[in-house]
Amino acid sequence: MLEKEKTKYEKAILIGIVTKNQDEEKLTEFLDELEFLTYTAGGEVVKRFTQKMDVPNSKTFIGTGKMEEVLTYVEQHDIGTVVFDDELTPAQQRNIERILKAKIIDRTNLILDIFAQRAQTSYARTQVELAQYQYLLPRLTGLWTHLERQRGGIGMRGPGETEIETDRRIVRDRISLLKKKLLTIDKQMATQRGNRGKLVRVALVGYTNVGKSTLMNVIAKSNVFAENKLFATLDTTVRKVVIGNLPFLLSDTVGFIRKLPTQLVESFKSTLDEVREADLLLHVVDISHPQFEDHIASVNKILGEIESMDKPTIMVFNKIDAYQHKTIDEDDLTTEKTEIHYTLEEWKQTWMSRIGDNALFISAINKENMDSFRKRVYKEVRDIHVTRFPYNNFLYPEFVEE
Repeated sequence: MLEKEKTKYEKAILIGIVTKNQDEEKLTEFLDELEFLTYTAGGEVVKRFTQKMDVPNSKTFIGTGKMEEVLTYVEQHDIGTVVFDDELTPAQQRNIERILKAKIIDRTNLILDIFAQRAQTSYARTQVELAQYQYLLPRLTGLWTHLERQRGGIGMRGPGETEIETDRRIVRDRISLLKKKLLTIDKQMATQRGNRGKLVRVALVGYTNVGKSTLMNVIAKSNVFAENKLFATLDTTVRKVVIGNLPFLLSDTVGFIRKLPTQLVESFKSTLDEVREADLLLHVVDISHPQFEDHIASVNKILGEIESMDKPTIMVFNKIDAYQHKTIDEDDLTTEKTEIHYTLEEWKQTWMSRIGDNALFISAINKENMDSFRKRVYKEVRDIHVTRFPYNNFLYPEFVEE
């Protein structure tokens, strides 16, 4: 059970479907993640509803019988927020609102809402606002009466609450203005990146909540915001780091997630310029998470979209202190050993062994194995540096202890 802070949480229910492309096990994974997203946004999940369907219902996403079951629960337990695991069409959202008379949020809207909470700088706020308007544009019809009835809370942050009188023309004008504003900021940031000289650039990438910011704090001896919630970091942070006597630039980037809204991928692509222009990627993985392999695949997919898959990459398997494997009783002859039973040592003998010394196993929070981490990063940065500046070769020996 997620630990609740002393905050008033909105009661919410989750809804997802099992399809031919998403079995029950996969749906459970997504709903676990959706619950964490809801918690991050300020909600408390009290129940989940699931249904097996070949394809979602075009009018109400779930079937009529299941919708009646949900309606009964919403009315009996005074549920104010219903969260769907997949993006709803504008028509589906309006129809469901009419039936349940509650606030209807889909995964995209929920992630946008969290981004709206977390955006600190003008740049991040502009990116989030652009993504929100792009999401809202096809949903303007019938939206404002809903907002008059349900003000505030999850899914209501950002432009929606203050722009009730808006129409499509005004929203399109606003989208155009925000895009121009981002272009201006992008040019300024490109100039800043150009002014950093020829220092080697290293970027931390990975799924959300894998410990990138914690690792950044350990390496850079800085104080980047980090907490056990999704998308704690939105703004790219760049620090000058020295390992041994070798300086380089280290950037911490926004975390990725499965089913990341298209609007956010587009508006945050400029943020990922730090990744595109990096000389070395540190792909941080939460090895204690049961679906860490799926997380790796999701990150690699986005890296492919921004043409960064071919960069030198070190896989950093973090949170080894939290890793637990399931055990099989010696007398149990029926249970087949699978990946959930692997010890860390057994994992190292799988596909990870093919990565060789580009696979590191650490605990950033406990600073475990950080010496070998620094040594490996130093070697890679040194190789890039001396290739760029051959005459500096003598300045940096194979490894200098700090």
